[in-house]
Amino acid sequence: MNALVALCHFCELHGPRTLFCTEALHPPSPSPPQPGLSVPGERDREGDREGEGLTMRANSSATQRADMCEGCRSLPASHPGFVSTDSETGIRFLSHQHPRQPQLFSVVRQACVRSLSCEVCPGREGPIFFGDEQHGFVFSHTFFIKDSLARGFQRWYSIVIVAMDRIYLINSWPFLLRHLRLIIQGLQNTALKVFDSEQCVCPQRAMRMNSVFSPAVFPHQRSGNAARSLPSLTQHPNLWASLHSSFSWYITVVANTSKFNLFQEEEMSAWEGAEGSSSLSQHKQTDGETGRDFLCEGGKGEESPGPKFKSLRHLRQVLGAVEFRQLAWHVLMGNQVIWRGADPSLIQSAFTVLKALLPVGCVRSVPYSHQYEEAYRCNFLGLSPDVSIPAHVSSSEFSVLVDVVNAERGSLYPAVCDDDILSLYQFNISSANTQPTDRGPTLLNKIEVALSNENLSIDVVSHCLLCLKEEWMNKVKVLFKFSKVDGRGREDTQKVLGLLGATGPGEEDNVRLLKFWMTGLSKTYKSHLMTAVRGGERMLSQ
Repeated sequence: MNALVALCHFCELHGPRTLFCTEALHPPSPSPPQPGLSVPGERDREGDREGEGLTMRANSSATQRADMCEGCRSLPASHPGFVSTDSETGIRFLSHQHPRQPQLFSVVRQACVRSLSCEVCPGREGPIFFGDEQHGFVFSHTFFIKDSLARGFQRWYSIVIVAMDRIYLINSWPFLLRHLRLIIQGLQNTALKVFDSEQCVCPQRAMRMNSVFSPAVFPHQRSGNAARSLPSLTQHPNLWASLHSSFSWYITVVANTSKFNLFQEEEMSAWEGAEGSSSLSQHKQTDGETGRDFLCEGGKGEESPGPKFKSLRHLRQVLGAVEFRQLAWHVLMGNQVIWRGADPSLIQSAFTVLKALLPVGCVRSVPYSHQYEEAYRCNFLGLSPDVSIPAHVSSSEFSVLVDVVNAERGSLYPAVCDDDILSLYQFNISSANTQPTDRGPTLLNKIEVALSNENLSIDVVSHCLLCLKEEWMNKVKVLFKFSKVDGRGREDTQKVLGLLGATGPGEEDNVRLLKFWMTGLSKTYKSHLMTAVRGGERMLSQ
């Protein structure tokens, strides 16, 4: 999704006001024109400039002209605003005092009020994050601009970025903070020069100390200039056009870089190459290939004969809901999952569908062995039926054993699957774990809802599971960035966990899952984050 960027100001006379707003408008989906009807896109483009002024007036209908002063107005109602178009995507970026889309007006208004009233950081200058699912999430950076005629010789402003996706904003935090500070420092430096030159001509501090102070007429004691516009404070004649260019660029870069490189980044780039992730694997798979293996009913290519698990839903049907949840819980927690039986292809098919629950870097697999391998070497281990499990493993709560034994003649198990796995085998699951597995993690709860809904086709379940997995991969990256790269303390980390939705019911399992998945991040990805942070720090220090 795209964000919306706005510049806000706390007017001495009228309180918080939105000064300038930039939003993105996506091109409409192409549809064949009907006879006798004009093409809406062409008509919209022709009326955009005229529509900007009308939108400004419509959105400001609740605000009387008497409530608009020079300090809380950027562009007049008759101004058409600023329009830019991305030639590659066709997205148009529109800037005016208020959003063009009426449904966004109240969202931006609330973000403006909160950023300049209750949602401020210590010192009243700096970045802060707030918001909710209903009104959107906001990255706000408040700052002061010097003004020789203002109370305290400074005015209070904020730049807010509003989006409905909190992960989108949190992942974009380093980029936004670094580049917003460049804009803010530029505004402050130019305003400081104007302030110093005005003080040299007419020192306001001495004048105020020698005059009689009256709060009722305080604004009028400054020759009626209590409210001064930002261009007059910075002496920047093309300030609004410059901000339009910067805000449009922010929306474009954040959407492309953060959304695609951080959100929709291929799993291999962030997770492949983790320590020990491939030393024991027979082959590597991309996220898409893994998804097809465990989600599609039946696969392509030559397969060995015999019964196999076709998908997670198939595995759940065979094991039963309770046993499947116990097994999936151990997989997501990073415990060692041991399957012991005489059919290597069946065990391999079970690992294929279960491994899809994890990022690639968290998978360390020994498909079939005639001796036990320690947990630090593999978290998926297939064993022949004559291999004994060491006592320290069977008594450990960090492992689960699935014994695959031949079903006895006359078994009462129903043949619910196409290849009648239950008519051939029985599955005995055992673990020394005493913790309840019915509370969390949240990811497992959502996966079970999708798998248990028989009304969902296999394609719908496929997309659902992949999106859930990607969502939690993003949370892992955010947590790693805050706790490891930035070196935040436990209190800040707990706040981030709350923002990520990892607290509440099943919090212990959620945190344990995030920490395990964090170990699967590749060295390349970790190094990239460290380099980006250090580069940003050097830029700011200069």
